[in-house]
Amino acid sequence: MPLIDMQDYNPVARRYWWAVTLFGAAALAWSIGSVVAIDGKFLIQVLVGAAVAAIVGLFPVRIPGAKTSIAGAEIFIFLVMLLYGAQAAVIAAAFEGLVASWRTSKRWTSRLGTPAMASIAMILCATAFEATRAHLDHESGAMLITLLFGFSALYFVANTLLTSTLFALKTRSPFTPLKWLRDFGWIGLAYLTGASIAGLLFVSFQQFGLPVLLVSVPVIAMFLSTLHSYFQRKESDQRHMEELKESESRFHSAFTHAAIGMALVSTEGRFIQANKSFCDMLGRSLPELLASQLPALVNPDDLGALQGPVDRLVKGELASVHTEVRGMHRDGSDVWMSLNISLARDWQFRTHNLIVQAQDISARRRAEAELYHNAYHDSLTQLSNRTHFNEQLNRAIARVQRHPEQRFAVMYLDFDRFKMVNDSLGHKAGDELLVNLARRLKEMLRPTDVLARLGGDEFAILVEDLHRQRDAVELTERIQKELQKPVQLGQMEVAISASIGITFSTNGYQTSDQIIRDADIAMYKAKSKGKAQYALFDSSLHQHVTAQLQLESELRRALGQGQIYLEYQPICSLRDRALIGFEALVRWNHPERGLLEPSTFIPVAEETGLIVPLGNWVLTEACRQMREWRAIRESTTLRMSVNVSSLQLTHPDFVSHVQRALQAAEMDPSQLTLEVTESVLMDGIENAVSTLSALRHMGVTLSIDDFGTGYSSLSYLATLPIDALKVDRSFIERMSRDGEGGEIVKAIFKLGQALSKQVFAEGIETGAQLSLLQELGCEFGQGFLLSRPVDAARAAGFLNSEVQGLPAVA
Repeated sequence: MPLIDMQDYNPVARRYWWAVTLFGAAALAWSIGSVVAIDGKFLIQVLVGAAVAAIVGLFPVRIPGAKTSIAGAEIFIFLVMLLYGAQAAVIAAAFEGLVASWRTSKRWTSRLGTPAMASIAMILCATAFEATRAHLDHESGAMLITLLFGFSALYFVANTLLTSTLFALKTRSPFTPLKWLRDFGWIGLAYLTGASIAGLLFVSFQQFGLPVLLVSVPVIAMFLSTLHSYFQRKESDQRHMEELKESESRFHSAFTHAAIGMALVSTEGRFIQANKSFCDMLGRSLPELLASQLPALVNPDDLGALQGPVDRLVKGELASVHTEVRGMHRDGSDVWMSLNISLARDWQFRTHNLIVQAQDISARRRAEAELYHNAYHDSLTQLSNRTHFNEQLNRAIARVQRHPEQRFAVMYLDFDRFKMVNDSLGHKAGDELLVNLARRLKEMLRPTDVLARLGGDEFAILVEDLHRQRDAVELTERIQKELQKPVQLGQMEVAISASIGITFSTNGYQTSDQIIRDADIAMYKAKSKGKAQYALFDSSLHQHVTAQLQLESELRRALGQGQIYLEYQPICSLRDRALIGFEALVRWNHPERGLLEPSTFIPVAEETGLIVPLGNWVLTEACRQMREWRAIRESTTLRMSVNVSSLQLTHPDFVSHVQRALQAAEMDPSQLTLEVTESVLMDGIENAVSTLSALRHMGVTLSIDDFGTGYSSLSYLATLPIDALKVDRSFIERMSRDGEGGEIVKAIFKLGQALSKQVFAEGIETGAQLSLLQELGCEFGQGFLLSRPVDAARAAGFLNSEVQGLPAVA
């Protein structure tokens, strides 16, 4: 029998096969010679690339229900072409074709003809690709990938025409290239996919070098492996009915070798059968497990969560049981298990048994515990944070309401001269001091007392089960005395004191906010008396409330008397500091007290509901100002950002007010960005979604302000109609002080990318912060480094400077 068996080839098909094979061999030989002539080392690199393509071709992914498969080798063939040229691509295509044909056929006509056709198609298409590429004036990544798409389509057509021609000649059937292209169009899609991946890898290689290519190989292999596994599962589903006769043996195999723990347990809890995974989960041998009962291997504190539902299952009241309990490992440690229990009938013995499936969820439980801890604890001191402290306060209030004889006290601490430590020794020293003080305070308290860091250098203490108010005062005095001991910070000893405000449950509080408010008022009274002082809240301090009411009244008048005005802080592109928009910031020029910071009157406005007319005025004025600025620069790309409160979002007329403001200013909705805080979204998520959706449908851009300071649910973030995230200034500030701050900002940027949200940075105050943000790929930001807030005239000057080609922001 001849090596090249062509008995089923007619003369015309034979001549065609020989012509294609010889021409393909010539193309391959010419390509190898061209590569060798350049550099021997260059040939080694090409051969390595070809070898990778060939190796990938050894592991194809078969399409369910078809006799064809894909290997993904095109990615590396195209990548070789981009890196080393057309001749190198011919070598890689020939190698891959040889491997593929060797794997799928024992006939030498196929083993020689397939790589030859691949060589011909590649030499023609790759030469055309390089010629076109050479005539491009400027090659961008997008242009290169577009050109690569065209090449891959041409390569697919050429391969298909060569193959379909041989098939038509061999079988004496009509030549139908269009039918072949249509039937095997999925291969063309695979080529296009490979071209896009190769193009992206090549662009990444140009920017980041060889490591990108080294990392891509296992990643692509993992992807193909996953795809292979997926298709295998699909085939398994299709064969399910055919394999029903072997279900008993399959169940036994699955039971024995399952990755999760599986066991057959009697209704009394005795193990009848268990697989290796169940034994490994609890660190016990099979004989040990069979000699035990399931309840005996569960933490006693969790028996109620297991036994009660199982009893109801046995009685027929439940179809199945799902519970999570702690199993007891042989070494004494707890293993969190997710148990799915169903009832199976043993027809031979006419009894009921339990089928128990167990998964080790210890890692998930640890992650949840850590997430819970992070949500309720301060990251620096590991003390309770404000959220947790508020919950504990509300619990204490409810307890006192049930048992009036119970008493508690709350102490609000603010460390004197702490800012001086930060300014003189740096924020790192300040953080070290806070950690030291937190530890010392914790050591002075009882286990039942709650110590929390509310923010900055402000701490609070909840002391319950007081016999007399004097006990809280004595604790305060001990704290003051303890704080007199100096703290070693580097080479310097620092002594610090605290101003402490105290309030008691006997004041009849209903909410935690009231308690913290009064304790805070008392703390400011103590601070007014000097350093290292304490003060008790009493009725005289309600004068402060009177002052707040007066401020509310003055704010109502200010809205109608022109005392409220806006300043505008530029928002810039961080790449070139080009101005892209402004954030409108409200200011109050009080006739007697002068310029008031927003922190002075915004809380009063929110508490009294004045924030709605104030916020609507800010929105209308900001839009009106944009209309004036059009005389300086007519641009639909300039944006205006306006902060929105929770009361505005829940107001029924808010959406129509936004629409009226935009229409009056003849302003495109896309030029307006409304910023809401995380807490607004999370506290009133149901009410906010409908309003935000309506605004988004209108075309208004929506952004989360001060992102990272709250505890957002990722599921809400992924579904809310939000376009952008603005990283809180506290994280930007920490970027230049410690690595953790930078990692948090980096994580927020990755989260924004994963959710397809734009990410802005605020509070940029130093060149170091700007550089770090640029390295992270942050596009937009604002801060004192770029520009402080300015009045409308100065902002107009920025716009005018841009028209003249001058830098918009100093």
